[in-house]
Amino acid sequence: MEHTHDHTRKHDHAPEEWHNKYTEALAMYNTHLHDDEVAHILHHLVEEHAAENDTVEVKKLLFNCIDLTTLKTTDTDVSVMNFTKKVNDFDNDYPDMENVAAICVYPNFAEIVRDTLEVDSVNIACVSGGFPSAQTFMEVKVAETAMALHEGADEIDIVIPVGKFLHGEYREMCDEINELKEVCGGHILKVILETGALQTATNIKKAALLAMYSGADFIKTSTGKDIPGASPFAALVMCDAIEEYYKKTGRKVGFKPAGGINTVRDAVVYYTIVKEVLGTEWLDNKLFRLGTSRLANLLLSDIFGKETKCF
Repeated sequence: MEHTHDHTRKHDHAPEEWHNKYTEALAMYNTHLHDDEVAHILHHLVEEHAAENDTVEVKKLLFNCIDLTTLKTTDTDVSVMNFTKKVNDFDNDYPDMENVAAICVYPNFAEIVRDTLEVDSVNIACVSGGFPSAQTFMEVKVAETAMALHEGADEIDIVIPVGKFLHGEYREMCDEINELKEVCGGHILKVILETGALQTATNIKKAALLAMYSGADFIKTSTGKDIPGASPFAALVMCDAIEEYYKKTGRKVGFKPAGGINTVRDAVVYYTIVKEVLGTEWLDNKLFRLGTSRLANLLLSDIFGKETKCF
């Protein structure tokens, strides 16, 4: 009973001070966006610049930025092993091509990927922190992240607690990200905003800034589960947030669209947004990723000029 009283007191008497800390941080940025204006800017940016990026060289770079992902309910040790072997085979069959950036799996498969993967340039990424909903105990999120890293993960992808953000509980959201970044240490932490649930440009911009403020190395659009996935609209807002944050802090944060990237055209559009908003410094897999699997074969088919199924 005493513990419950303390917990209640913590939430009843302190939030205003914490809330001010985060609202003051957000006040340094332009977060009052109009969705129709964002859509208008996006339309012109894509119309004017996407065609010029529809080249073989851009497609090779996009392939090198893929987080090749399998997050199926039906995944098994054997299926993940075979999935990883395809990355090894690609490296042997196409030695002159840069491979994908990472293989992204559930945490319990990190060891399988680590033991199977033979390509030094390809990282192991794991979704964690109660993916895809983030609805579990913080102790579980910490343990899952630590275990994934122990099993071989180089990168961790987590989801913000969307409900807390939408309810204005910025401290709780930021504390979670900060704590999981501490667990990651020097490993890359990608923070998924689930932009389909945030809906408005203002919400997306605020969530992006708070995630970066709390230690995100990348901000990512979506989980690809249930709620609408990546959209060029969200990408433009997130890249705008990254640019503003970089100008104020000097820290470069990466961008990763994921969920529903189904065509080469989709990928070229995201490349175009990153190039036009953030510049060429962001156009490598240290700062730009694409969360997808189906895109890999589509890009390779375009690059080689014939249907190619390596993955």
